[in-house]
Amino acid sequence: MTTSTTNRPESGMTYMPTLRNLRFNLDPQKIATWNKGSIHLSQFMNSLSLFFPVGERFFIDSVRNYRDTVSDSELKKAVSAFIGQEAMHGREHDEYNGALFDRIPATRKMEAFVAGLLRQVQRLPKSWQLSATIALEHFTAILADALLTEPRILEDADIRYSRLWLWHALEETEHKAVAYDVWVGVMGKGPYAYLLRTGGLLVASVVFWSIAVPFYLRVIFHEKQLTNLKGWGQLFQYAFGGIGVLRKLAGPWMDYFRPSFHPWDHDNRALLAQIDTLEKEIEAA
Repeated sequence: MTTSTTNRPESGMTYMPTLRNLRFNLDPQKIATWNKGSIHLSQFMNSLSLFFPVGERFFIDSVRNYRDTVSDSELKKAVSAFIGQEAMHGREHDEYNGALFDRIPATRKMEAFVAGLLRQVQRLPKSWQLSATIALEHFTAILADALLTEPRILEDADIRYSRLWLWHALEETEHKAVAYDVWVGVMGKGPYAYLLRTGGLLVASVVFWSIAVPFYLRVIFHEKQLTNLKGWGQLFQYAFGGIGVLRKLAGPWMDYFRPSFHPWDHDNRALLAQIDTLEKEIEAA
């Protein structure tokens, strides 16, 4: 398999991730209102964060299952960097989620439910686990791209929370092809690999949203915001209206079903130019 450490990955090449050890020192008192002062918007993103620490550990294990089979030295380095980045994401979202647990203790059980579900997935064949990983990596990559290309998502948000989400999105972009390249090296591109890969995205998408939406509704219920029409209007604008983050994901999501798909076919490397400045800001804070 061909890989590249340059800043110009060609189609089918892996961009080399960089391991960064950053701390964000979030203010737990702002956990429910950090995004524009809106409980609906803040708790929507907080609900997504409930999936991250346990999900990142699942991704690490799924890729680590095949690390010893990777013969290409550059891809092996990229796998190690991928594991390191995901570990850092998990650590910072553990702290993030801790503030949410303190505010709404029921959210601790929500995260535990996701952890239990992923333990069941780990009883499946390793190739199925890797299929789920590359599907969810695609999903996080297109969410990351939406966040990085639509400044209104984090406009007027608390700077520390905003920086955490930007950092996470940039690193998800940076390593978006690593697990996929491991998949191609292990499974190839034949009919079975295609069906398992695309089936993984279909199942992962249905399962994710069937959990994420009830999680969010439970959180909003605990916040006594179910009848807050202004908040629901903000969320609709954010997800499906003018900003339309989720609405705009349909095309990139469908792109995964092309037989020739590779994550770097959508070449958004230009977004990574901001990561050095962001890193300096975080370290100086």
